[in-house]
Amino acid sequence: MHRFVYSGLLLGIVCIWGWTFVVVKDAVACYGVMAFLAIRFLMGSLALAPFAAGHIDRATMKTGILVGLTLAPAYLFQTYGVRATTATNAGLITGLFIVFAPLCNRVLFGVKTRFLHWAAIGVSIAGLLLLAGGGPGGELGAGGMIGDVLTLGAAALFGLQIALLDRYAVRHRASGLALVQVATAAAVFLVLWPLADDFVWPAPGVWFALGVTSLLGTAAGFYIQTLAQQHLSALSAAAIFLLEPLFAAMFGYLLAGDRLAPVQLAGGAIMVAAMAVMHRPRR
Repeated sequence: MHRFVYSGLLLGIVCIWGWTFVVVKDAVACYGVMAFLAIRFLMGSLALAPFAAGHIDRATMKTGILVGLTLAPAYLFQTYGVRATTATNAGLITGLFIVFAPLCNRVLFGVKTRFLHWAAIGVSIAGLLLLAGGGPGGELGAGGMIGDVLTLGAAALFGLQIALLDRYAVRHRASGLALVQVATAAAVFLVLWPLADDFVWPAPGVWFALGVTSLLGTAAGFYIQTLAQQHLSALSAAAIFLLEPLFAAMFGYLLAGDRLAPVQLAGGAIMVAAMAVMHRPRR
């Protein structure tokens, strides 16, 4: 029963994360990326703080800072990436963190990587090339490719974050660990804000995006992710994470008017298939 509840909570958060690709893209079209991230993660930290009181010890602080220093560049790459590409592309490419996570587990913790994983990586790269090269202009050097490359970097960093949480989350209280990682990312963005963007008061539409992303996508999102990964197997969590790019594509189609060319549809389908095959259970 508990696993069903945690699976449902994680599924809800994954759906929200898929929606936020559209929300964030609209917001950063008229507001600075660094300023947006600084306010988002600061608000997320403040929302988590009342629930984490007394749940942070020295070990949680160390782990949270480590994960937060991974989270900050991941969101930086992803947010600059979604500004330069479509919400659908950003969602599909971000979903490749499912591919990167086992590689990070292999490199950092010696977890064995099956041949199927390596094959999935090669297939994913082929799908990514089709997705990125089949849009308007149809060239890898087109402007959207910059956004795709940045988002791919974000996917690798999210894979690292997932691997770290798989390894360490069970040792800590979820609320404390979530707060430290979000607050660490907030500190990074607040330091970089004056170097990248002016101090401008957000417009009402940007405040809506900040509310959605900070309270639902960040505070609730990372708390539930940390909690769920303490109670679900890596395979079960991965199967749910796999739905994020599909939610992103759905919301991109319904809310942002994203339309993929046939070759891009093929590329996206190949990527999703590679992610699914990669987490097929052993017989």
